[in-house]
This record gives sequence, structure tokens and C-alpha cells, in this order.
Amino acid sequence: MRTVSKGALLGGAALALVSISAGGSLAQEAVTFGTNWLAQAEHGGYYQAVADGTYKACGLDVTIVPGGPQVNNRALMLAGKIDFLMGGNMLQAFFALREDIPVVVVAADFQKEPQVIITHPGKYESFEAMAGTAPLLIGDNGFASYYQWMISEFGFTVEQRRPYTFNPAPFLADPAAGQQGYVTSEPYAVERAGGFVPDIYLIADHGFSTYATTVETMADTIANRPEVVKCFVEGSAIGWTNYLYGDNSAANDAIKAANPEMTDEQIAFSIDKMKEYGIVDSGDSETMGIGAMTDERMTDFYQKMVKAGVIEDGLDIKKTYTLEFVNKGVGLDVKKKLTGN
Repeated sequence: MRTVSKGALLGGAALALVSISAGGSLAQEAVTFGTNWLAQAEHGGYYQAVADGTYKACGLDVTIVPGGPQVNNRALMLAGKIDFLMGGNMLQAFFALREDIPVVVVAADFQKEPQVIITHPGKYESFEAMAGTAPLLIGDNGFASYYQWMISEFGFTVEQRRPYTFNPAPFLADPAAGQQGYVTSEPYAVERAGGFVPDIYLIADHGFSTYATTVETMADTIANRPEVVKCFVEGSAIGWTNYLYGDNSAANDAIKAANPEMTDEQIAFSIDKMKEYGIVDSGDSETMGIGAMTDERMTDFYQKMVKAGVIEDGLDIKKTYTLEFVNKGVGLDVKKKLTGN
């Protein structure tokens, strides 16, 4: 595992100094943040907050611990080896509650799940038109989660699903096929390998209402170190604001240092798609700040998962998250200065 420690203070951190409140009393407490995969633009806000000194401004010395195929950062957090974890979507927190594991989501840095279905250009008129007809390459995790929702809500079928092995070749070979992916990744790979721009259907825009790229921590961390949680959540919100709208060159250098296979072209594509589809900053985050969450969204998603048979009814999902550290408008002043809006 490779780590990125705090870097030089850049212009964005000057804005951060006035945007993070009540955090300056911390004495540079060391914390670790585990991501869910190798370093990439989808982690950019955290690398930004390290690189430009935003975390440092409120008292944290943050080390990022990248995930990967042989890394289980979730287990490390449960064992007390790391302080914060980048989660996927809210299903992970719901499943933890079911197992009586005291994991709590303290921010949702993606307002939208970036999961997409991609198809060959012009093949289907709409997302709904694929139901029951298109052969869809879907992995096991997707089949057990969002695909069950697609069955429940739109009439997709078990029979049309094909196993996805994270190889685009079967998709490229079949003009009728659809394939799962992340809006920031697989469309880029298809463009390069297939020479065409696929049609993209973001499932969040069709009602898959979970938050994603959540920030998780243990309940004991919230109880015993609330100022640390506050600093990390607010620093991350400002980091994402600076990454999307300001000078992100230092963060991108750190990403490439941690993941030498990452390219400038892939990073640029990912940032463009995060902006185009409002993955990080849309809806509630536009008025409440990046990381925003609401009870209504949580309840809506949970009820959809119950209906789809993904999880059982009757869980007290308010135990899985807290609104204590979000929805305060942190970073909105930074965004206004950077964009004029």
C-alpha cells in the first residue's frame, strides 16, 4: 500500500482557513483514511485536501491508504487500524447494522451513485427499453444489489443478465449488449478500445437514490473524537470543491504518484464526467455543501431496497448515519470565489 502525506499549502487552503470553523484548536492529530480502490480522480477531493493543506488548516495530519485487489481497508477500520473509510453506497452501512457492527456514515461525498449501464450508440431509445430484451453484462455484486432494483422497478429479468468479468470484449463484440460500469471509467475504456462513444444510462438518474463515496467511521470515533470527525468531513468537502473547481494539479500529481498506471487522460475524463452528471455536486449539495445527506433520501433508498428484496424491512437505519457534521454549507464560499456562482 502506498500513502500520500500532507503537502504544500496552496491557494485553495487559504479559502479553507476561513471555511472550516472551530477546528483550529486541534494539534495536528494524525489520522488515516482508507479508500476503496487504487488512487484515481474519484478520490480527488481527499488528495486535494492533503496536498493543499486543507486538513492541516484544521488540525489533521491525514495519510491516505489506497485500497486495491489485495487490500481490505474495511477490515482495517473495524480493527482500529484506520480512522475513516471511503464506503461505496448506503447498502454497506445497512448490512453492517444488520450484523450489529457500529459503523456510521458521517458524510456522503457523492450525491449520486456513479453506476451506469452503457450500450452501443443508438441501440436503445431509453433505459426502460432495455428491460426484458437487452443482454446485460452485470457482475455478481451488481446483480445482488442494483439489478434487483432494476427488476423490481422496471421489469428487467434474471434471464437477460450475463456474468460480467470486467473485460469489455464481450460488450464490444455484441451490438445488442449492455454493460455495467462507472460513468467515470468504463465509457472511457470503451471509447479507447472500441472507437465509439457509448450511450450512458446513469442509474441514479432513474431512481437509484443511494448516496455514494460515503465517509464511514466507528461510533466510538464520533463519541470520543468529534472534532476530528468534524475537521475531516469539512476538510473533505472543501477538498472536493477545490478539486472540481480550482487548481487540482497537486492532487493529480499525488494520485499519479500513488498509482503510476493512472494517466492524465483518464483523470481528465473522470473529472469531466463527475461534473457533467453531478456525481459530487448536485441537488442538496448545491445549497448545503458537498457531503450533504437527508433523512428523506436515506428512507427512500432503504424502502426501495426492501421492495427489491435486497435487505429486510424493520431496520432502524438512523443508526447507520448522522447529520451532525454535514449540511452546514461548508465549501459554498470557496465554490463562489472559484466559479462566481
